[in-house]
Amino acid sequence: MATLAAFSSFFFFFLVTFAFADTGKVGINYGRVANNLPSPEKVVELLKSQRIDRVKTYDTDSAVLAALANSDISVVVAFPNEELSKAAADQSFTDNWVQANFSKYYPATKIEAVAVGNEVFADPKNTTPFLVPAMKNVYNSLVKYKLDSNVKVSSPIALGALQNSYPPSSGSFKSDLIEPALKPMLEFLRKTSSYLMVNAYPFFAYSANADKISLDYALFRDNPGQVDSGNGLKYTNLFDAQLDAVFAAMSAISYNDVKVVVTETGWPSMGDENEAGAGAANAAAYNGNLVRRVLSGSGTPLRPKDPLNVYLFALFNENQKSGPTSERNYGLFYPNEQTVYDSPFVSTSGNSSSTPAANKSKTQVPVSGGGGGDVSPSAAGQTWCVANANAGEKKLQAAIDYACGEGGADCRPIQEGATCYDPNTLEAHASYAFNSYYQKQVRKAGSCDFGGAAYVVTQAPKYGKCQFPTGY
Repeated sequence: MATLAAFSSFFFFFLVTFAFADTGKVGINYGRVANNLPSPEKVVELLKSQRIDRVKTYDTDSAVLAALANSDISVVVAFPNEELSKAAADQSFTDNWVQANFSKYYPATKIEAVAVGNEVFADPKNTTPFLVPAMKNVYNSLVKYKLDSNVKVSSPIALGALQNSYPPSSGSFKSDLIEPALKPMLEFLRKTSSYLMVNAYPFFAYSANADKISLDYALFRDNPGQVDSGNGLKYTNLFDAQLDAVFAAMSAISYNDVKVVVTETGWPSMGDENEAGAGAANAAAYNGNLVRRVLSGSGTPLRPKDPLNVYLFALFNENQKSGPTSERNYGLFYPNEQTVYDSPFVSTSGNSSSTPAANKSKTQVPVSGGGGGDVSPSAAGQTWCVANANAGEKKLQAAIDYACGEGGADCRPIQEGATCYDPNTLEAHASYAFNSYYQKQVRKAGSCDFGGAAYVVTQAPKYGKCQFPTGY
């Protein structure tokens, strides 16, 4: 039998915390264009309950920053597009802004970056000329108040800043943006040891070209991949291809040493009839597989040694956003804090084929792994937690020790001679223990991850004659 040795909870959390020390990081965007969201205090409770420790906001709302104080959640705040011209013209304006929005909250609120503007190059009010001067003045104000060593300054750009993006090696910026905006901005980022913020949405590319782009390629699922004719690199997902087009564009103007953080990416759980690919199953697949991709630790084909850092969009569905239906349905949570779909926020490297295929019966999707597992049809709305066979024996054992110990899972059925002892494999026993913990946690997001040792499935796992519970 896979032994249930009494590893201390400290060891387990040490493992979870540092297992991915050299990998990428995942955060989430906290947008508030809605009239039905929980209070900031409740939002912070939600973030902490899901072990989400990185959040990006779209303003410097006092109630939000106060609620985040002493939460140990790292925060990116935003400087509005509407104020860029004032910030560019007068450093005293940014001095006052920094004092008003930092002095009351920092360092209790862990503000780590300021996003100056958002997708400014696409702003119909033509605020582009003010962007870099505003960034410099915000930075100079941070220097004045001795905050520059801990707070970075950047600005998110959309992929619309690219002139070419396919193949990725031909990536280039729009010529009219290079000299007046992009080169000065990248030079500023280089000098201040900051990073470029990029908003990347494979959904948009897929939805507009569903007849040409494979859905599996967009959702990180198994697919033949595409070879870049320019450099011979193979791409197995659209996200990597989009990001490498940005890297290629940066390299073309000699800024390949500047790091990149993806400050927005996501997939809508609902859309209009003409929004191909929008849907809960695809959103769960994209976000779940992206997190696994990030936490695997590998970079893109063009920058394989640079771990990915991303912020998912978004925490909540926002009912007052304008535009197509998809705009109001990017959230992982409804305003009542219930999950929109079952996809672990903190998931890790696992077989992405375990994600339900869109527009297919979920009963066609196997649970991966060689522990003798099979699946049975799922009752509507039910989910289970199973072991990730790729996590490795050491991590699985540490996680099962925690689940069966401090975690409070009911592990009696996998003891020798009990109903779920057979098959006597670590994967089978871990799956039972993880699922017991997950069900006792009422299947809340984040309760099926165990540092990458588990993931959620939508069909009941069956190991031998063992029946997995759906509640306690």
